[in-house]
Amino acid sequence: MRAGRKLRLLARFHNTVFVLLILALAGMIGYLSQRYSRQWDVTQNADNSLSRASVGVLKQIRGPVVITAYATPSAPRIGNLHQAIRKIFAPYLRANANITLRFIDPTRQPRQTRAAGVKINGEVVIRYDGRREYLTTLNESQITNALMRLARGQAPLIFYLSGHGERKLDGVANFDLGAFGRRLKTQGFKMSALNLSIAPAAPTNTRLLVIAAPQVNLLPGEMKKIHAYIKNGGNLLWLLDPGPLHGLQPLAEQLGLILTAGVVYDPAAGRLNLPPDMALGISNDSHPIMRHFNLITVFPDARRISTNDARGWRATPLIDTAQGGCVTTSPVTSDFQCDPKRDAAGPVAIAVALTRQVENRTQRVVVVGDGAFLSNTFLGNGGNLDLGLHIVNWLSHDDRFIAIQPHALKDARLDLTPLAGRLIGLSYLVILPLLFLAGGIAVWRRRRMR
Repeated sequence: MRAGRKLRLLARFHNTVFVLLILALAGMIGYLSQRYSRQWDVTQNADNSLSRASVGVLKQIRGPVVITAYATPSAPRIGNLHQAIRKIFAPYLRANANITLRFIDPTRQPRQTRAAGVKINGEVVIRYDGRREYLTTLNESQITNALMRLARGQAPLIFYLSGHGERKLDGVANFDLGAFGRRLKTQGFKMSALNLSIAPAAPTNTRLLVIAAPQVNLLPGEMKKIHAYIKNGGNLLWLLDPGPLHGLQPLAEQLGLILTAGVVYDPAAGRLNLPPDMALGISNDSHPIMRHFNLITVFPDARRISTNDARGWRATPLIDTAQGGCVTTSPVTSDFQCDPKRDAAGPVAIAVALTRQVENRTQRVVVVGDGAFLSNTFLGNGGNLDLGLHIVNWLSHDDRFIAIQPHALKDARLDLTPLAGRLIGLSYLVILPLLFLAGGIAVWRRRRMR
């Protein structure tokens, strides 16, 4: 009898100690959770984390960034507007301690709202280093591009040659590069057309000059101005289509280029059910433009680009193609076969980067044997857009902003109504714990009755 009583007392003691240990552990976890903050993003595509590109832009922020949201506490169809804005900017605040977020209610502080030039409820103003950006659409792409524009400082100026039927960076035709030009603007670049038949010379304040496939011959005087621009160390992006150079042969000689006739035939494109005149690019990751670039690029009607390392230029191939293919002057059809006697065997380079030192500074040139890959028709194919942005950032000496490809969205966001959120919270925080407690009491009572 005494032994049974001692066993019961011992069991009760053990249970008491166990409960006290559980309570102590819970208290320790609560204390540590208040003192230290740790978060893990377990969504499939890291939906609650910033992309590598956004993190890279934040690393370029050297001073305080003040984000001011001019928003009422609530809004129709949104509910708690302040909470929604905080949620969007939370990853940026966690990633960079120099960023602060504050709110101004337009209904209570109308003077400050008008002074800031804000016109829409929920509009956000980002201030950095004496400059500001306005945002009415809030997502990672818009926010990161705004921070990139602020981090660049003065907007780099790009001139593109015009007056000869070139592809325009503000054009809307399928042939033009308007969509690419708009994307450059979102990243902080400014663009202007350059007609060398009128302008006395190529401007010296430009980050780079773009020559995109002229359709008629340049005048000798225009070519002299381009020659002087290159001689003085100007940066250049030259997009070449197959066919005649339309007066730009002296430029090819000045850059040490060897341009042979013909178009590239790549059998790999046919295996992906692409048209026979398409070529798939293979990146040379030894160059900064292509570093960490692992996207497929697609080039319609590409031409071969070779160099002879003349005039002090250092040439690096950027894109190779036509592994198992060739360069041919024959029409490329669906049943085309390379002729070893007539066609030049692949792989061949279709894009090269050139550098040299001019008066203690590095001159940069990129020549691509295809002007269409950045056109409105083909810009969205594979990684063409990303490649174009890489090239322009490198040519403008903004290596720190060479973008990396965004990851694809794989899982969708689940938005709950306030009522659904409260019901789920009630179920997990109240009902389930009570059920576990009731089950434990029932087991305890049954064991005690034995």
